[in-house]
Amino acid sequence: MEFGEKRQKRIHPEKKGVRVFGVAESFKKNSTFSTLCGVVLRRDMQVDGVVLGRTMVGGDDATKQIISMFRKLDRNDVNCIMINGLIISLYNVVVGEKILETTGIPVIGVTYQDSLGIEDRFFDNFSKSEATKRVEEYRKLGNREHFTLKTGMTVFVRSWGISSPKTLHILNSFIIQGKIPEPLRIARLISRAARTFPVEE
Repeated sequence: MEFGEKRQKRIHPEKKGVRVFGVAESFKKNSTFSTLCGVVLRRDMQVDGVVLGRTMVGGDDATKQIISMFRKLDRNDVNCIMINGLIISLYNVVVGEKILETTGIPVIGVTYQDSLGIEDRFFDNFSKSEATKRVEEYRKLGNREHFTLKTGMTVFVRSWGISSPKTLHILNSFIIQGKIPEPLRIARLISRAARTFPVEE
């Protein structure tokens, strides 16, 4: 069976062996690339895998890069893909539905602040035709759901391939404090360290 033909995985968030692949990024506004990190975290909070990637700041490759990172792990025990925001690297839209279709793994995109949307920002940063294309991708993401976590904090979520009750269960299973799930918090820390580590060009 080809990678993109995998059947959608059923998720049972109550099981102890649940693993989440959390993806977060780090970049500077004047950088060419953003550093991505993906962390596989078990429900018992044990890190079970790490992979790095990068996406272009202001590019349109975020979805492809996240899929590529997941492929590099070569894992068949990941139950859910969790992403720290679906508009990353300065308006690089992450298409959650495409990730679900390609991997067969449910996808949860998490953000932390309420807003009226960012459509105007696309037109402020791109040509009219390019901005229109990105706005269409953004609208296809659909509306966000508000979830109140066991910590009392609120997050804003879009998800694919997973019900709202199971999404909340997964979020609460991977929250220790505050509002950032541990797979995303750890991935963000590693991406920051990797971005600032000197490399030879």
